[in-house]
Amino acid sequence: MKLFSTPLLVLCLAIPFLGFGQDEGDEYLEFNDRNNVVHGVYLGLTMGVGEIDGDPAYMGGLKIAYVANRQFEVGFAGNFLYSEQDIYNNSLGRYEDLIGAYGGLHLEPIFFSKKRVNLSFPLLLGGGGVGYIDHRFHDDAVYEEELTEDDFDVVFVAEPGISALFNISRYLQLEAGLKYRFSSRIELPPTRTTRINGFSAGIGIKVGIFNMGRNRYKKNIQ
Repeated sequence: MKLFSTPLLVLCLAIPFLGFGQDEGDEYLEFNDRNNVVHGVYLGLTMGVGEIDGDPAYMGGLKIAYVANRQFEVGFAGNFLYSEQDIYNNSLGRYEDLIGAYGGLHLEPIFFSKKRVNLSFPLLLGGGGVGYIDHRFHDDAVYEEELTEDDFDVVFVAEPGISALFNISRYLQLEAGLKYRFSSRIELPPTRTTRINGFSAGIGIKVGIFNMGRNRYKKNIQ
């Protein structure tokens, strides 16, 4: 019995050292940084259609924003609008359309950010100017009037919406959504349109870096 106990004791003591020698060349450091904040920044272009006082309106926009952890955007957005109002101005003896521009703070919480398609709720808070312009202004041969500050009025705008975001790649994102524009009152003759409230639907493209840095999980120890 004593003859077999000695080799058995030696074998038990040697097993931990054998395992250590086998793993010595395969050592690695394992970590998970998925909980770290992922930074991003982009430049976006948008276009849309809608209505103001029941007449068609066309919008175009530009925005630049910082994206925190692919869950919240903050930045600046600016929009241009044109609406075919065809309002007759008695004092000038012509039909006029509505034109304007506004911009301000852009905020956008994002949900399901780890998915290919995200849901977001953009909000623009800001101000700008709107006014009436001869509906023939696009014809250079006819329109020669120079606009002055008296032709425009200041307007304040709040524009909430809902959007679907499509993640094409780490550098490209497409969006489509609906918005509603609330505005302060404008006072310009002719006075049929007193606010630029209205729904709009649009699409857009964002170009930038939405994930600055990739997650890593293993790194060999040299």
